[in-house]
Amino acid sequence: MTDTTSNKMWGGRFAAGPDAIMEAINASISFDQRMAAQDIAGSRAHAAMLAARNIISNSDAEAIREGLLTVLSEIEGGTFNYSTALEDIHMNVEARLKEIIGEPAGRLHTGRSRNDQVATDFKLWVRDQFDAAETGLLALIKALLGQAEAGADWVMPGFTHLQTAQPVTWGHHMMAYVEMFGRDLSRMRDARARMNESPLGAAALAGTSFPIDREMTAQALGFDRPSANSLDAVSDRDFALEFLSAASICAMHLSRFAEELVIWSSAQFRFVTLSDRFSTGSSIMPQKKNPDAAELIRAKIGRIMGANVALMMVMKGLPLAYSKDMQEDKEQVFDAADNLMLALAAMEGMVRDMSANRDSLAAAAGSGFSTATDLADWLVRVLGLPFRDAHHVTGSLVALAEKQGCDLPDLTLEQMKSAHGGITADVFDVLGVENSVNSRMSYGGTAPEQVRKQVSRWKGLVG
Repeated sequence: MTDTTSNKMWGGRFAAGPDAIMEAINASISFDQRMAAQDIAGSRAHAAMLAARNIISNSDAEAIREGLLTVLSEIEGGTFNYSTALEDIHMNVEARLKEIIGEPAGRLHTGRSRNDQVATDFKLWVRDQFDAAETGLLALIKALLGQAEAGADWVMPGFTHLQTAQPVTWGHHMMAYVEMFGRDLSRMRDARARMNESPLGAAALAGTSFPIDREMTAQALGFDRPSANSLDAVSDRDFALEFLSAASICAMHLSRFAEELVIWSSAQFRFVTLSDRFSTGSSIMPQKKNPDAAELIRAKIGRIMGANVALMMVMKGLPLAYSKDMQEDKEQVFDAADNLMLALAAMEGMVRDMSANRDSLAAAAGSGFSTATDLADWLVRVLGLPFRDAHHVTGSLVALAEKQGCDLPDLTLEQMKSAHGGITADVFDVLGVENSVNSRMSYGGTAPEQVRKQVSRWKGLVG
């Protein structure tokens, strides 16, 4: 394909081509070539509809179809010559189509504009990203379910403020992330359903006088329906913003989990061992095994959330309908999608490969007075103390244990009675971490039986 010095598709309005600076700022082909497959799919659907409505001849439509397949083959084969002078993927494809089939190529753009064309292409591309995110999230959820099922009754400390709070189970902790990523999955599916309206046929902003069939093109491209307002159709980038919003929340969840994996894999915790596939060594310290994949996932939220903010700022002051500012909508979305999919895949791999160190988890679960709340609950349930009084008694026993350099189960019955004379030896039954987690039978609680019920429920949901 010949690289021209001016864009003749602007027609006779412009006598001279743009200078180098204008060409550089105006061109988007360096990044929007990623939408080549979507652009060709939209053009094929449009050409077929034009022929069906007798707007162009069947022979022209067939020539266009065959020519577009040739262009797609060149693009996929890496032999297509992109031209910055032709600005974007839409003009590049159309110019090459004209070189291949000649005059019929000029009829392809009947009844449409670059405005609805780019909106359609971008929607198709973003829709593919929603589907890819769903696939990645399902794989991650299934990996977490495997961990949860294997460790449904493995005790570990639960934290608030990163301080030991109450014993929980490994399975319960894994299922917390299943719930979080499950909401991400729901957001992706919900946004995909809402965005699945076709802009094609909205033309520049007002629709077209040609007797087109927008239902036909919508159906051909897998949309549920055509968009109902031509102004909105070319102005709308909500679908991209919703993708970035959902991606940002998902990346935040990934970052939180990555932070825990970084902490848990440290020598000070030893809760998990990450596989060599997702770790690196040190150039100077041979003993090091660094959780680099988790650290990089932790950082992805910055660029994904940054893309969300950037596109919001692009769109916030734009009047209807199309403005050239909207050319700045794609690079952020492309980058965010790439990084979200990479982070999801890396996290899924880490979860599948990692090993929970059951002994370390159990040892930590019994430290830090983790069963203090169980003691307070026992005082309420057995002795009938108001909870605030029970809280005070328990606090005094924690202080005593700290002074003695031991944990609550290590105090003698006499020491327990020093805080409240009604305490009996039965109290020691609730101070073990196994008893603690087994007692948390409320719906959604950490008891192994409840964890297994949630695992079974989610397996039914995700297959």
